[in-house]
Amino acid sequence: MKGLGQDARYWEALSRGQLELPRCAECGRWRWPAPFRCGDCGSWSFDWQAVEMRGVIYSWTRTWHPFEGTEGFGSPFVTLSVALPGAGDIRLMGVLEGKGEPAIGAPVTGHVATAEVYGRAIPGLRWAVSA
Repeated sequence: MKGLGQDARYWEALSRGQLELPRCAECGRWRWPAPFRCGDCGSWSFDWQAVEMRGVIYSWTRTWHPFEGTEGFGSPFVTLSVALPGAGDIRLMGVLEGKGEPAIGAPVTGHVATAEVYGRAIPGLRWAVSA
């Protein structure tokens, strides 16, 4: 995806149905958002690694008012902040699928789905509470 800057690899992976995140090649620290330089060791080198779409709910919010690009979610919809233990507990946002009340600390699994915004299909994360 041309012109996306430092996080282009993230969007390219999502468009393939995968999740990849940057990890410092020197100190091993996971980073998000994607940086140019590691804030811990100062390295300019990052390895993008596949990350399993499993995590725990860190926070959430329910949105009652629809806005451009959210029509496909229904109303209301729940947005989650999910901590990924497989990536140093980096937190990523996504939409909760299914019914029920989300709970902080509940395990979730994710997949990639698209939403249409201004006529463009944009990939994004969708989360479901795990059993």
